[in-house]
Amino acid sequence: MSTKPTVHIEAASTLAVVISSNEPLLLLSDDLKVIAASASFCRVFSIDPAAIPGKRLGELGNGEWAMPTLASLLKATASGKAQIEAYEIDLKRSNQKTRQLVVNACTLDDGDMDNIRLLLAVSDVTDARAETRLKDDLVRDKALLMQEVQHRVANSLQIIASVLMQSARRVQSEEARGHLQNAHHRVMSIAALQRQLSISEGGNVKLRPYLTQLSQSLGASMIPDPDRLSITVTVDDSAVGADVSVSLGLIVTELVINALKHAFPDQATGMILIDYRSSGTDWTLSVTDNGIGMPAGIDAPKAGLGSGIVEALARNLLSDIQSTNTDPGTAVTISHRGNAGVQADLPTAA
Repeated sequence: MSTKPTVHIEAASTLAVVISSNEPLLLLSDDLKVIAASASFCRVFSIDPAAIPGKRLGELGNGEWAMPTLASLLKATASGKAQIEAYEIDLKRSNQKTRQLVVNACTLDDGDMDNIRLLLAVSDVTDARAETRLKDDLVRDKALLMQEVQHRVANSLQIIASVLMQSARRVQSEEARGHLQNAHHRVMSIAALQRQLSISEGGNVKLRPYLTQLSQSLGASMIPDPDRLSITVTVDDSAVGADVSVSLGLIVTELVINALKHAFPDQATGMILIDYRSSGTDWTLSVTDNGIGMPAGIDAPKAGLGSGIVEALARNLLSDIQSTNTDPGTAVTISHRGNAGVQADLPTAA
């Protein structure tokens, strides 16, 4: 039995599907003559459906579809040598905005092997691309604005720190002077944190330069003789989110201030080591000194502001605190392991 009638039925069905499609579609012969165009194609690209019969692709409209590269790719697709997938073109029409299009084309097997047909699908992505560019511009502008804000905050904090130090020099009370100096040290360390955040990229902060700069700021403001006391930083290649970096930086600030105030009252020399290591989602931060160690019994100082700050920050990071004698000195370790809570108290007050 002949299959000719079946071929005609399938071809007619194909024509009906193309013409009624809600997507811009063209059915083309292998010599790029338009067999059928969807109503959506005619509407989107302002082409009169009555003017389509007998036209080739390059003759549609006012000739704006006469694109040599597109024609070459379509002919290669018809011959089986290529396939058009998400090929981008610019449709330029006089007195109209250039449209950015994405085209896909494939051969259509409708049962007639003697006549190759191409199905060309066209998507107008002009508005979507413009929206994407606008979002990218907004994200970039927001990032620049945040960096500028952080830079200005850091500068303002340094001004405040300078005022605090001047006030500390003028007061007569040793206790008041001590409080002002403590406030100065904390403000200076936060300024260092802000400055490091302002130069971080992609929302993540690399901890090695971050904690190194922080230790340098603390040393410059609190160690009058670098030959006597030093701060060393050993950190792996870890990078954390900005919010986590701020908490870690503040913890380090309080622990270093605590060590500088209490660990070396009579020692000629000393060292403080800041160490950070991570493995997967687990991490460990430690601040170790080789000072006099933790006083015990009645000599043990009461928990102060610094201890409370560290405990609160560690709790927020879902981490544990452990303080140990290292003989000589003291090590305070903050470790994150799953959902561990906070335990133990710091030995001395900042």
